[in-house]
Order: sequence, then C-alpha cells, then structure tokens
Amino acid sequence: MTEQNNKNDKTSQQSQNVVGEELDAASKSLSEALSISFIILKVVIIILIIAFLASGFKTVGPEEQALVLRFGKIVGVGDKRLLGPGPHWIFPYPIDEIVKIPVERKVNLTINSFWYFQTEQEKLSGRDKSVLITTPLNPLRDGYCLTRGEMQSRELLGSDGSDYNIVHTKWQLTYQIDDPELFFRNVYVEDVKPGDIYFNVITDSITPLLQTMFEDAVVSTMVNYTIDEAIESRDRIPGDVKALLQNKLDNIDSGIKVVLVNLTESNVPRQVKDAFDQSTIASSNRRKKRDEALTYFTNTVQEAAGSVAETLFAALHDESVDEETLESLWSDSAGTAKEKIAEARAYRTKVVKDAQANASYFLSLLPEYRKRPELVIQSIYLDVIQQLFDNAEEIFVVQTTEGSKGSEIRVQLNSDPTIKRKKETEETQDTTD
Repeated sequence: MTEQNNKNDKTSQQSQNVVGEELDAASKSLSEALSISFIILKVVIIILIIAFLASGFKTVGPEEQALVLRFGKIVGVGDKRLLGPGPHWIFPYPIDEIVKIPVERKVNLTINSFWYFQTEQEKLSGRDKSVLITTPLNPLRDGYCLTRGEMQSRELLGSDGSDYNIVHTKWQLTYQIDDPELFFRNVYVEDVKPGDIYFNVITDSITPLLQTMFEDAVVSTMVNYTIDEAIESRDRIPGDVKALLQNKLDNIDSGIKVVLVNLTESNVPRQVKDAFDQSTIASSNRRKKRDEALTYFTNTVQEAAGSVAETLFAALHDESVDEETLESLWSDSAGTAKEKIAEARAYRTKVVKDAQANASYFLSLLPEYRKRPELVIQSIYLDVIQQLFDNAEEIFVVQTTEGSKGSEIRVQLNSDPTIKRKKETEETQDTTD
C-alpha cells in the first residue's frame, strides 16, 4: 500500500515537472515575442518621430516670403518673422504652420468697368458694327465715368458752375504684395483646398477688393479733368489714379503695392464721336493758328528789339518812365531797332558836323563878303556848279538860240544806272591791279 502511494507520488511529481517545463518554455516564448514586439514598436516609434520631425522641413520659393504660425500666432521678432527663399525647419503641424506669400511676383489686372458694352464678335473684330449712332447709351449695360468740362455760368448748369462729360476708358493695374505680414493680417484670403495653387487663391480673393478700390480711384480722379485731357493725357491721369489707389490701400494696411497704372484706351461715347472729332479738329486748328501767331509775334519782337522789346514797348507808353531808363532800354535793344538807332545816331552826328563845318566856312567868308559880296557869292555859286558837275554821270549842253538870254545847261543825273556801276567796277579793278 505504501509502495503504491509512493509510486503515485512519483508519478504526480513527474507530471508536475513536465507541466512546469512546458510552462517555462511557453513563458520563454511569450517573453521573446514581447521583446521582439517592443523592439519593433520602438523602431516604428522612432521612424514616426523622424518622419514627424522631417515633415517640419519646408521650402520657400524664390519669389516668396513666408510667415510661421505657432498655434495661429506669428512667431519671430524683427527680420526673423519672415522666412526668405530656401529650405527651413519648423515644428510640424499642428504646432507650427507656414504661410507662403508671393512678394516678388507682379500681377496684372485688367479693368474694363468703364468701357461700353461689346459683344464677343465685336471684341474679336475690334469694330462696333452692330451699334448705330442713334442707339442711346445704356447706364445699366455700358460702363463710363464723368469728366469735368469747361466752366460755364452757374445759372445754366450745376451749383458749382461746371459742365460734365462722359468718357469710356480701359485700364491695366499692376500690383504686388509688399508687406507679407500686413497682407496676412488685414486682407481676407480664402482657405486653400487640396489641389489649389496658393498664388491663384490669393489673386482670386483680392481681385474684387482691388477692382472696387481702383474704380473708386478712377471716378474720383477723372472728375478733375476735362474730356480733352482724358482723351489726350495718358501720363498725368494714371499717375494721379496710382497715387490715390495706393493711399487707399495704405489706409487699410493692406500690404499691397501699386507698381503701375496704365490708361490703355480712352474714347468718347460712340453716339457723339463724329461731332467730337469735328470739335477736336476745330480746336486743333485754333491751337495751330494761335501758335503760328505767337511764333510770328515772338520772331517779330526779336527782330525788332530783341529780348527787351516788350519792356521797351511798355516803357514808351508809360509816361512815368524817365528818359534815363528809356535810354538804357534803347541801349540794350537789339535787332532792327538797334540798327535804326545806330543809323539815326550816325546821321545826327553827320548833320551836326556838316552844320558845324558850314558855319565855320561861312564865318571865314564873312569878312571877305563884307568887302566884296558879289565876288563871294559868285565864288560860292561856281563851287556848287563844280560839285554838281563832278557828281553827274551824264551832262548835256544845249546851244543857245537866237534871242535867248545867256546859255541853257541841262544836267541829267543817273539816267542810265549801269553807267555808275560800270564806272565803280572799273575803279575797283584799277585799284586791285
């Protein structure tokens, strides 16, 4: 009995040892499996961490600048608030988020709000075949803006005494984002959806704002110009529109810079174009005649007295101007007046000298004349006759007839003008030889 119990105990103990060995093997296998799983999990976690950190590398394009948002707030101080072109690392989303803004790229925006309505066929052909002159302007369909006309009387027109005209215009606006932070803070941009290009989203979002502000700037500017200036002036008006539009954008801190404003086309309403063309031709002719008259006046004045002509003319008609001032102006004169003054002064000098010479001559003859007056008179007469004959080119002596008293002498001066010229030419040649 006792042996039987001992045998059972040994059998039970062996069974327990076998079970224990099997449990040790299972535990060992489980432990090894868990160890491998932990290793794989660690590797996966490390890979995920690396991938998470690697997702923080961002690239900013050559025409872009970027802002970093940390939980929706811009990070950085001073120049570090903006990231320039090139690779950058930030904390991955959702901690940080990068917003790229194309600051160097210029965008062209065409504004046709002020142009009259055209069909697609008219736009392609460039002609308005379907529009009749009698067709009235439709404010609900045709675009236009007002220009100030010539000032008229207050009783006939508006309270400010002005006449306004209609003009059609086409514009082109070129702009770019100058301050990315102001633009991001103050200008609404729609959310970028998967597959969308951020630049296109920005352009589409701000186009309505820019178009509205641009139209307001055009209306405010054009009303200060006449219809002629609106048609002819393509430089000054766009400059005023650009300045006004930039001022409006700066007032809202938009961060947008107006690069260029072009007035690409301007025209009067088609319904009155023929009449306007005739008026333009008349105005052109008027300006031409005025310019010609001004040119003639200027040339005549310059030829007459030079730069002091107008001053001299005014001084001659001003009784308060003294002789000294007049003499100074005459001295400063040029042109024909100067020549005439020189000739007059030379003539005056000659007359004075001749008078003085004659006076001296007659004074020298006075004592002799008192003694023998007839002889002196005859001598003077003979001298005059001698001078007369010396200056005559042709002399004809007519024989006296019977019953006549004394001889008759006729002297004809310069009957043949070529005689004197021939004589002068011969004397000149003789002198040269």
